[in-house]
Amino acid sequence: MKKHATLLLSIILLAVTVLAGCSSSNGGNSGNTGSATPKPSSEPAAQEKVTIRYFNWDNDVQAQTTAEYIKQFEAENPNIRVESVALVPGNSLETMKKLDFLVASEEQVDLIAFPNSSELFARAQNGVLAPLNEFYAAEGMKPEEEYMVNPKMNDNYYGIQTNATTNFIVLNKDALDEAGLEVPKAGWTWDDFRDYAKKLTKDNNGTKQFGAYFHSWPLYMNPAAQVNMRHPFLTEEGETNFSDPTFKYFFELRRAMEAEDKSAKPYSDVIGAKLAYRTEFFDGKAAMMLTGSWMISEIGDTEKYPHTFKTAIAPVPLPSKGADPSVFIGGNFVSVGASSKHKEESYKFARFISTNLGEARIELPGWIKGDAKPIVERLIGENKELYDLDSLMYTLFTDEIKPLPASNVVVSYDKELDQILTDGFSKFILSKQSADEAQQWMVDEANKVIQKNSK
Repeated sequence: MKKHATLLLSIILLAVTVLAGCSSSNGGNSGNTGSATPKPSSEPAAQEKVTIRYFNWDNDVQAQTTAEYIKQFEAENPNIRVESVALVPGNSLETMKKLDFLVASEEQVDLIAFPNSSELFARAQNGVLAPLNEFYAAEGMKPEEEYMVNPKMNDNYYGIQTNATTNFIVLNKDALDEAGLEVPKAGWTWDDFRDYAKKLTKDNNGTKQFGAYFHSWPLYMNPAAQVNMRHPFLTEEGETNFSDPTFKYFFELRRAMEAEDKSAKPYSDVIGAKLAYRTEFFDGKAAMMLTGSWMISEIGDTEKYPHTFKTAIAPVPLPSKGADPSVFIGGNFVSVGASSKHKEESYKFARFISTNLGEARIELPGWIKGDAKPIVERLIGENKELYDLDSLMYTLFTDEIKPLPASNVVVSYDKELDQILTDGFSKFILSKQSADEAQQWMVDEANKVIQKNSK
């Protein structure tokens, strides 16, 4: 009975299979009667959506720009979602500390914003970042032809410049015209600057207008090192640069302008009164000042800085005639995380934000192939009459000035060297120590720090 039942069940199953096969073969209009295998779909398989995390320090204003970038990028790349993560809004240094904690915790880190190349190189040395060479090669592009600065270590590129900052001199154009002085061009020297300062110093209705103002930061203690050298404190071999002749030269220039010419406000007054450099310039207390591109929009902000005079812009002076005019260009960079599972997508977004010159951008780009002049016009705003536009555009875009390569020197004791410079300059300018003595003290102290950290 068992055998008969099994045989009967087999016959029934066979009949059902045959009927099903006939139905499958003849039920459509294709006329395919030879196979029951389904046809492959003519529609491509849906591409997998991925999410990349972009770590930064965006404040409220920056976050609006990033949000607009993401909106545009995702519209063009519907299979890539970008999550912006502001670790410590408005504080890049604290963001770096929090980033290191996330990396140590094996958090997903796809794309990272860096405030400068030094912070970037420090992570590249520790294997946190992925080289970008293969992505550049796939695009067939040469980074030096795309960006002002390209952080590179051991022949590997590690960062894409998203924005650029540069130093320049702001000058009271009304005061220049009154003194019969032209707006300086690239190639003028600090000796020329001193001469200008003497001619621009005058009594302004009972208030003295100094020809120049130097703030308390190390930038103003030797601009030649801060602006014209790849690293402000060290050579590319990792030795102190405090022995460079420009330190003695600029120290003595500062003293001469303060004590002899009386064309620059004394350093003791600057630090004693904790003066604000913007106020000194916009209130007409100083006719010239070394500053940077972050002040472009502030020149036209008369609500915050009331003034009526026109401002001209000039390149940073050189330490001597014929010196290399190349200058340090700062800015922010973005890098792809070495542990990212979506490196290609992260690189794609990095390139997108670095080359986006749309209305959302509020900073000068590091990308050199686009037209950045409309961005400058947006930064200027409505009060164009307060700008000498020709000198501004010339200084920002002249081919006579080239960017220096990013320094490959990465040390953890920058702040110690920074303090040595401040202390050495103070010894010179406040205690009347000679420039030679101050410089030798700085060299000795820097060598101690370097040796201590090389053990």
